Amino acid sequence: MAKCAICSKGVTFGHNVSHSNRKTSRTWKPNIRKVKVDIGGSNKTISICSRCLRSGKVTRAQ
Repeated sequence: MAKCAICSKGVTFGHNVSHSNRKTSRTWKPNIRKVKVDIGGSNKTISICSRCLRSGKVTRAQ
């Protein structure tokens, strides 16, 4: 599932718009990574977006 466990960022929907203004469906998917994280002294693997990982909202397991 393409959803961040921290910020719950998910898939966003919209349209491709051509030069003649025809619209077709498209999606934007978040950059999700499976990361081993230290939560309360135990290691768990969670799906997290790269922005939450980069901003230090979780600590990686060692």
